[in-house]
Amino acid sequence: MSKDSKKLGVFALTALVISSSIGSGIFAIPTDMASATAPGGALIGWLVAGVGVLTLCLSIVYIGQKKPNLAGIVSYAEEGFGPFNGFISGWGYWLSAWLGTVSVVIMMMKTLSRLLPVFGNGDNFLSIVVGSCLLWFLCYLVNRGVESAIVLNTIIAVCKIVPLALCIILAFVFFDMDTFMTNFWGTQSGQFELGSVASQVKNSMMTIMWVFVGIEGAAMMSDRAKNQSVVGKSTVFGLISLAIIYVSASILPYGILTQDQIANLPSPALGYVFTKDVGNWFPVMVNIALIISLFGSWLSWMMLPVETTAIMAQRKLLSAKFAELNDKGVPTFSLVFMTALIQIFMLTLLVTDQAYQFAYTLCTASMFISWLYVVLYQVKLAYQHKNMPQVILGLLGSAFFIWVIWVAGFDYVLLCLIAYLVGIVFYIKARQAAGEKKIFTTGEWLLVAILVLGALLALVRLMTGQIVI
Repeated sequence: MSKDSKKLGVFALTALVISSSIGSGIFAIPTDMASATAPGGALIGWLVAGVGVLTLCLSIVYIGQKKPNLAGIVSYAEEGFGPFNGFISGWGYWLSAWLGTVSVVIMMMKTLSRLLPVFGNGDNFLSIVVGSCLLWFLCYLVNRGVESAIVLNTIIAVCKIVPLALCIILAFVFFDMDTFMTNFWGTQSGQFELGSVASQVKNSMMTIMWVFVGIEGAAMMSDRAKNQSVVGKSTVFGLISLAIIYVSASILPYGILTQDQIANLPSPALGYVFTKDVGNWFPVMVNIALIISLFGSWLSWMMLPVETTAIMAQRKLLSAKFAELNDKGVPTFSLVFMTALIQIFMLTLLVTDQAYQFAYTLCTASMFISWLYVVLYQVKLAYQHKNMPQVILGLLGSAFFIWVIWVAGFDYVLLCLIAYLVGIVFYIKARQAAGEKKIFTTGEWLLVAILVLGALLALVRLMTGQIVI
């Protein structure tokens, strides 16, 4: 990092957490949630997910206090479980980050198409050309200096909160309790039925967890923060802010329209919730706000993966090339490599209409792996310090993430394992270059075998139609 780089404070890092999390998901969340669950199930889903994500954030705070020299969640896994586990966590985080960027690019073009018909449905050749130009422009911007980009990102975060706040205020104004309580549990009997409500909660989990991707952003920028106290405060403040925004945006619409009406709104749905009460101009304004939101989220996503590969290279989990910095303190090779992968994935717009859903689902599934390592390390570290309340916190987090992987993201985690096989090749070469004679321990070989078997299972399920892209 260059000498004139400025260390980041609570406000800048909190803005990063908010901006990297708030993207297309917040504007589409009314329809996504209503398609999966009634109000009662939605509230339970948010409560369950909120507790789970809170354990993650509090774990990041605790680890930062006990291990202030560790740079981000990648180093947590390596410190706790060895280099190969550090690689698995880092590769999953990197994979999630650039797939998240893909989803942002795709949604950006789809939103532009609603304002400018020349873009068709956001998936024509012109959309890809314009999206590619924006992609490489942001690559150039980040390459000019990460801190400078974060200053711009902070401004964008403030700008996009204003229209979101307006939507939430309007939701309170037009909220009707009778409408909200109409079939509150979404069951045939109209009463609480455990099986039905549990299924609704399960179906809503991927949507809920997708909008929380990015909550760990402050931890991944920890080496650029003033101190670890800033990282912890930024993560918790970010979670509180996001929880208020997300719960309001997803729950209050149930008091304005019925579940079926919300589920059938055009996407992004948030603006269309108020069309009847405010007018047709309102969705147009929200779409413009969405474009601003996506730009900020896009900028954040461009920064997070390059930090990850740089940290991994510094710890000899990837080639040293990924850690080479330019005069602005930015890992240029890592940035360009990631941008090229995003560019390649964007070409799927020409052959499928499910590219956005596929990208964000894979993004969330791969992030589950990195998050799980954080809470597992929390258990180990707290046990070493004989801090039982913190051990319990880590165990709760571990149970939550194992559960959510099993019920909501299992098939997509399997698909991610295919990408891990490619990454293992990079890992082996990096360890050999570092002079390691024994690349894997016995336990790590077992983990490699599990990854290979999981990837093979994913391929079989994909070819037999059990996993649908």
